Amino acid sequence: TLYPGIFKCLIRTEATMYETIDELFFRAVQYCILVIEFIGVAVLVFTVLKCALRLIAKRSAHIRLDLAEGIALSLEFKMGSELLRTVVVRELRELLILGAVILLRAALTFLIHWEITNEKKASMTSTENAALNKTNNNEDVKK
Repeated sequence: TLYPGIFKCLIRTEATMYETIDELFFRAVQYCILVIEFIGVAVLVFTVLKCALRLIAKRSAHIRLDLAEGIALSLEFKMGSELLRTVVVRELRELLILGAVILLRAALTFLIHWEITNEKKASMTSTENAALNKTNNNEDVKK
């Protein structure tokens, strides 16, 4: 026969099961937060390296735009991890700090998206002006 103590170890109270499930959920969320934050950092590092190499190689067309888009994407991942962190916050003080961090990141994201929009408009305007100048130069040559 089996030793009766084994069954005592296997039988858990409802409170103990709740604590176990809570701990598993907490750890799963923490690992997800780490993965999402790592992706955000990887996006940022990749974007900075790519733009730095393009700057060194003097292929500087749209570097600011690419850098801003990479930073914005990185911030989106970081904000996602902060939102996920709200699931496991246990105290009001932590929640307030987390809310402030999320608001700051949201403001940064808004400003970066505004910068991207302005940079795209400026790029389109300069491209249109270059095309117009080229057309005018071709017409002058024909005369």
